[in-house]
Amino acid sequence: MGRQEKLLTQILRGTSDSNIAFDGLCSLLKYMGFEERIRGDHHIFTKDGVAEILNLQPKSGKAKPYQVKQVRDVILKYKLGE
Repeated sequence: MGRQEKLLTQILRGTSDSNIAFDGLCSLLKYMGFEERIRGDHHIFTKDGVAEILNLQPKSGKAKPYQVKQVRDVILKYKLGE
C-alpha cells in the first residue's frame, strides 16, 4: 500500500482528523486529479465534475480538522476513493 493509499484510508476512517499533515492532504488531492491554486496561505482545489471548492489552510504544518472532514465528505459524495 502506497503513501497516498495509506493517507486516504486514514482520512476515510475519520479517527485522526487533527493529525493529517497539510502537505500530505494537498498531495493526495493533486493525486486524485484536483487542480491547485494558491493565494497567500490558501490552497484552493477544484476538479471537473465536483461542485464543491476545497479551500485549505495549514495550521502548524497540519490540516485543520474541519477541512479534513470537508475533504472526506467530497471523496465519499463523489466516490473518488475507489
